[in-house]
Amino acid sequence: MFTNGKSAVTTIDRGGSISSFASATSTESFPARPSYESYRQTSSTSDDLPRAGSATGSSRMDKYKQRHHQIRVMDDIKRQLALHETFESEDEDLDEYEEEDRFVNLSLLSHIAVRLRDKVPRGTHVKGGIPYHRAFTGKDIVSTIQAQIQRELQNNMQISSGDRRPALSIARSLQSQLFFYEVEWGGRALQDSVEDVYAFLDDQEGGADSRHLQEELPTGVFTPLTKCYTAGCIDGMAPCYAFSCPRRQTQVSRDLSLISMADTSREPKAKDWSELIDKSTLRTLPESEINRQNIIHKAISKEEMYVQDIAFVESIFMKPLRAANPPVIPPEDIDSFMDDVFHNILEIRDVNRRLVEVMEVRQREQYPIIQKIGDVFLTAATDFRIVYPNYVGNLPVAEKRLKDELESNADFRRFVEQRSRAPELRRIDLKSFLSRPSEHLQKYPDLLEAIFNETAEGNPDADFLLEAIQAIRKLQSVSQLRTFQAAMGKGPTGRLEWHELVSEEVRTTMTKQEQKRQAVIFELIKGEMMYVKDLESMGTMYVQPLQSADPPIIPPERLSSFLHDTYHNYMELLILHRNLLERLHEVQRDEHPTIHSVTAPLLDAALNWHDAYMEYVPNYPISHYRIDVEMTTNPEFKVFADQTTRNPDSRRLDMKNFVHRPVARLARYDLLLSGILKETPPNHEDKESIPQVQEVLKSLLKETETGVTTAKQRVEIWQYNENLVFKPGEAVDMDLLDENRQLIHTGKLLRQPDSGLEWNGWTELFVLLFDNYLVLTKPKEKDGITKYHVNRRPIPLDLLTLVNFKDPPQQRSKGILGFSRGGGGGGGPANGRREDEQPVNGGSNSPEAISDARAVYPCTIHHNGRLGGMWTIYAETSAARSEWKQKLDEAIVLRKVVTDANKVFEIETLSSDTFLVPSIHATQAGSAWNDENVFTGKVTCSVPFSTPDGRGLVAIGCAEGVWIGLRHDPRSMRRVLHLKMVTQCAMLEDFGIFLVLADKALFAYHIEALVPSSPPNANASRTPQKLNGNKDVQFFTVGTLGGRTLVIYMKKKGLDSVFRVLEPVIGKINEKTKATGGLSRFGFGSQRSEWFRIFRDFFLPSESYDLIFLKAKIAILCSKGFEIMDLTDFKSVTIPQREDPRLAALTKRCESCKPMGMFRSSENEFLLCYDEFGLYVDRYGDPSRTIGTIEWEGTAERVAWHPPYVLLFDSRFIEIRHVETGRLCQIIKGEDIRCLWDGRGSNVPPVGTPGPDGWIEGGPQDARIHAVMTAETTGQKSSRAVAQHVFQLVPTIPLYLPGSLSSPSNSTYFPQTSSPPRSPPLTPRQSWR
Repeated sequence: MFTNGKSAVTTIDRGGSISSFASATSTESFPARPSYESYRQTSSTSDDLPRAGSATGSSRMDKYKQRHHQIRVMDDIKRQLALHETFESEDEDLDEYEEEDRFVNLSLLSHIAVRLRDKVPRGTHVKGGIPYHRAFTGKDIVSTIQAQIQRELQNNMQISSGDRRPALSIARSLQSQLFFYEVEWGGRALQDSVEDVYAFLDDQEGGADSRHLQEELPTGVFTPLTKCYTAGCIDGMAPCYAFSCPRRQTQVSRDLSLISMADTSREPKAKDWSELIDKSTLRTLPESEINRQNIIHKAISKEEMYVQDIAFVESIFMKPLRAANPPVIPPEDIDSFMDDVFHNILEIRDVNRRLVEVMEVRQREQYPIIQKIGDVFLTAATDFRIVYPNYVGNLPVAEKRLKDELESNADFRRFVEQRSRAPELRRIDLKSFLSRPSEHLQKYPDLLEAIFNETAEGNPDADFLLEAIQAIRKLQSVSQLRTFQAAMGKGPTGRLEWHELVSEEVRTTMTKQEQKRQAVIFELIKGEMMYVKDLESMGTMYVQPLQSADPPIIPPERLSSFLHDTYHNYMELLILHRNLLERLHEVQRDEHPTIHSVTAPLLDAALNWHDAYMEYVPNYPISHYRIDVEMTTNPEFKVFADQTTRNPDSRRLDMKNFVHRPVARLARYDLLLSGILKETPPNHEDKESIPQVQEVLKSLLKETETGVTTAKQRVEIWQYNENLVFKPGEAVDMDLLDENRQLIHTGKLLRQPDSGLEWNGWTELFVLLFDNYLVLTKPKEKDGITKYHVNRRPIPLDLLTLVNFKDPPQQRSKGILGFSRGGGGGGGPANGRREDEQPVNGGSNSPEAISDARAVYPCTIHHNGRLGGMWTIYAETSAARSEWKQKLDEAIVLRKVVTDANKVFEIETLSSDTFLVPSIHATQAGSAWNDENVFTGKVTCSVPFSTPDGRGLVAIGCAEGVWIGLRHDPRSMRRVLHLKMVTQCAMLEDFGIFLVLADKALFAYHIEALVPSSPPNANASRTPQKLNGNKDVQFFTVGTLGGRTLVIYMKKKGLDSVFRVLEPVIGKINEKTKATGGLSRFGFGSQRSEWFRIFRDFFLPSESYDLIFLKAKIAILCSKGFEIMDLTDFKSVTIPQREDPRLAALTKRCESCKPMGMFRSSENEFLLCYDEFGLYVDRYGDPSRTIGTIEWEGTAERVAWHPPYVLLFDSRFIEIRHVETGRLCQIIKGEDIRCLWDGRGSNVPPVGTPGPDGWIEGGPQDARIHAVMTAETTGQKSSRAVAQHVFQLVPTIPLYLPGSLSSPSNSTYFPQTSSPPRSPPLTPRQSWR
């Protein structure tokens, strides 16, 4: 090839590739002048070593193959003759070559592209007088591809190795995808010639250290090289039967016929400057000046073409995109898209347009010979400093945004394809135009160097050119740094290291210590970039897709809680570290390549991190737990997580790695700062400032340790909760998911079996001591997961008593020698010893006991519940028993403190010493004490009420009558009725009637007769009325139904229950008292009541225990269950439903227990309370929850209702549970506890109904329940009389301090997933309400 009459010589790069290089006036000599090399920061020609001769890539490959063929033949001969015992093949290089080919599919453009990039010969090529380093010709490309594919074509497709059409077709396809570009950005298709010069976009100036692989490779399939789809089509044999077999000659010929070797897109060649100037003028100029003017003329032409290309971006893409109707990109996204993709490209157009204008003015002023051009470029370099680094730094963001939009937006993809067909674009796509400024900036130094090389000595333009080259090269370094910063750790540019961004010349001016210091500072900044990118990826890869997933991956009701618990306050960390990164980038841009210090921004940032990291770091164990649980229980989430791991932004890290990134990064700062400090000179300010930053970071890490430990303990509790396995129907909600729950102690204990027939004879238990329950379990491992099977009903610490932990050790029995059954269900009698066991001699402290491996140490505890009793378990060592005793004592004390601080109900005394019953001592003392007539008998009932004059009173009934006093003055109690065996009382305040059931007779009193008001009511009758006739009344109840106040009492008639419904008559009650004809034999007036009229009479053929008023019906608690009846037509239905054979066991259980109460737990659900358990049913009477029954801790003798709590009265304690969850909230212990008033029979406000979200926490704040227990005896009087403590339960405002078992909230930190199971969704059906 000849350019401007100069001879062609060959050069070879370090890799040994050959290319043609036109030497610019190699025989011309010039006087000595300042060396250009002194101004260069990087060497671009040192890679090129001159060498005589010429060769092509294909001829070299032919010789290479021929040589190795000969070597193979010689190897075969040597093997057969065995001339050498230790023979080694000499074709190892060829074997490696073939091994490399094993995984290459030459039909894929991406594979060919990698081969081309690695093997194409690069060199310095001159075009238009301008040298282009690391470039190659079209012929180089075609020859390199031909060398790769010719064997495949020859062996399988029978295509001649001299046919270069397939290689040309592949080369053009790679060109169309901008894998390489023509250095002058011409628009014609690649030709198999040396006329055009090409280069790779990613071949940066500065040597091998600056070259990186492209992030994206071309895609496509070259069909002549594809394999046949039929299984019987084998390489090296004839084509198969398939018509479209790629190996069939007709098919191959048809494909190759479409490839044209001719240049159909040749453009008229632009004339050089020398062809436009008068010949006489040219003869007066030296060769170098002609070359210089040609290059300047070429530079002006290229600059005009470049500005035109940038203008095309605006006119063909930007303006139509904004004006598109309908819009191609959503209007709300168009501004951000334009800024991300096109950024400040119009500013670049403006500065280069000014450069062109100045160059044209200079051309006009100094025509035909331009004397100076360097000053123009030096001035332009000043303008470039403002716009080019900004644009080039944003280029990775632009390319990614463009790629994402093309993949996700079909309208935009169609728009770009249509606009790219404009003829003026020369078949260059939008992505290529966006890369033009970066590529054009890289070519300025080569252009100016070419002008400088042709500039004569003494020309003042030489100094300007040298300064312009230096300025633009520095600008390139800044742009490269900006690109690195914008990459945020992604792609080839994001993986650059400090030494790759700093030239060798600059590095040689630094000491080794300073180079290490700068490398560590760079690593800190680079790590911060990747950290910020990972925090952003947490939102883009996980949070946002989970929020927008349709159908949802995580159910909507759990999504917000999962995102909060898993990613917590990551956005707060992202904002903080973005600010730090911006400051670090600013320091890096100002001081690169030698950064003085980064401690100032780090110290400022670290001081602001405290709150954010104190919240995030302690939460990471919870995040890991939530991810593990979701992966185990949610297949859709597992698929999502696995797919996200394949996202390029994830770097193949899973979700838990991203969640843990802030924790690891916080610890990493100290290591990086230590590295910087180690390489810092003695007098540097960092010697003092870095330890300050380290102290702040270490203090923060230490503060987070406590929170992390607490979170790990919580996760451990949640894991136990997940793996606890209850027996069917025995699940207990222990509130283990509460955020304040604590695990006090765990360990192994032993239990004797319930029968002595087991060969082992002993059961090993794993015991869990929480701050609210003691749980005995038997661990069983399966598939690497340990499940804890609950061995005995969990013991609430409120009901746990430590009986004996001091018994001497005992000898474990062997085999099946022990036949006696352990007492109390715990493996032994109360003394902890079975009949076949003997104490170990010497007691627990003897050496014999300590050394005997079969000695066990009994621990006797008592569960004060219905299913409890005395249990004996055994520790293996004395130290273990002592530790268990200590931990149990601590847990019980802690539990008492917590429950005292978080009581649901407080006890408020109504009477503490008025009501007395004789003690055992009084009975033994004789009649002297009894004659004092101070005993009142057992208190049986009570009711609060208010008088018309506003006094708050309470009536208390007992075996000896009725007492009334002020509600808040225990000393004010006075007996107002001398009746025997009072069992019930009620107050109808609206009618002024007081009802008393005494000795199975129901009486009505006017309240004025008992508690006169001021002024007294003259019409009030002083005479009571009996309501029940001659039949014995078992119970009565008062309520409102359909706006009527009703009194219903029940009398027995054989096995039937007969009910009478009475309605008070307000006119008769307030009627003036009439004189009576006499007294009845009971000492009362007329037997027939005038104050009440009979409303209804009905009967039920079963034994009845109580009656409850519902909203529109009544519920009769009877031996059959809960009879729901409508008083208008007496139609009834019994719940729970018993027809379903699957509920046979539950039906049998219900029939064996006594119904005690029925309460609404939600809008469509009720809790049926029996004396031993509770059952949730829907409004049709069917069980509504899979949990089965809720077993009470005690035996309910009475049930009371204070929304949202159910109170169950055992004689030993009051059990308070939340109606929605059945969870135990509080236990009030006492002796001989009885319920006196359950909220019915008084004028207290109605409780209302729950809303869609359940009962409002807190509920009514007035007292609705009265009870009595034996008072604590003190003094001498206690030996003869026992006082009864009458009290009311007043709700408290919950504080939610640690130990929320006593908190009414049913919400947990995480929704429950396994034990206990949650209720299923309700199915709409007709209601029986």
